[in-house]
Amino acid sequence: MTALVRRAQRLGSVLLLVAVAGLSLPALPADPTITIRADVWFPMNGEPDSDRPGYMIEFAQAIFGAQGYEVDYRAMPWSRSLLNVSLGFSDCVVGAYKEDAPGFVFPETHWGEDQTLFWKRAGSEWHFDGDLASLERLQVGLIRDYAYSPAFDAFMEMHPSGAELLSANNALEQNIRKLMLGRIDVTVESRLVMEAKLEALDMEDEIVPAGRVGAPNPMYIACSPKNPESQRYIEWVDAGTARLRETGELQAILARYGLHDWDRLPEQVER
Repeated sequence: MTALVRRAQRLGSVLLLVAVAGLSLPALPADPTITIRADVWFPMNGEPDSDRPGYMIEFAQAIFGAQGYEVDYRAMPWSRSLLNVSLGFSDCVVGAYKEDAPGFVFPETHWGEDQTLFWKRAGSEWHFDGDLASLERLQVGLIRDYAYSPAFDAFMEMHPSGAELLSANNALEQNIRKLMLGRIDVTVESRLVMEAKLEALDMEDEIVPAGRVGAPNPMYIACSPKNPESQRYIEWVDAGTARLRETGELQAILARYGLHDWDRLPEQVER
């Protein structure tokens, strides 16, 4: 009888004893990884595996790392990210407004406030004066499943012919190209995100703000309603964010992106 056969017989005997006794083998420990999905929305979240993956990803790595968890961050279109997390295939999204992800599990603590603006080609005379009806004659470049502001979102739902929707990972760059080519009249984007992208493309003088879209929005990490661990994750986020602020690590991370702690800044004013 070979050693391999003897080992197999021994294992079979053990499994038989377990079955007879009505016992179960101890479960293997769960993989200590938290999966985060989102479309690239720099500086909040950037390219995975880069030296600057986004300040929200670095927050998550610091907070969950202190609990012994790795962060698995991958970029995918926003609509797909929301679907994956809503179904429990992934754990969390970052850069979410509460309107983006109804039913998701949110912490009390947000990770910064975002002001959404209209953007136009330099030289265009159009400027948003608060009257949504002025958009009726324009083509507006938007990203599918983004929440911009309740009033604006409702208006665009009533006027879908004026919306040019994209869902690709590089949707912002596509909207910039379409804007420069005159295929859309305006686009809508976060101030922080658009300014970072225009700086990277050396186009700060070619596309300019054209008015605010609603009030500033708090941005969050938001976790799956299907995952029973989500409540624990957001409790870690609340406690961990406070710890990062107390130790100075929060500001140190933000400084890598040219930003400052949102709780210690005067209210931003529009340029």
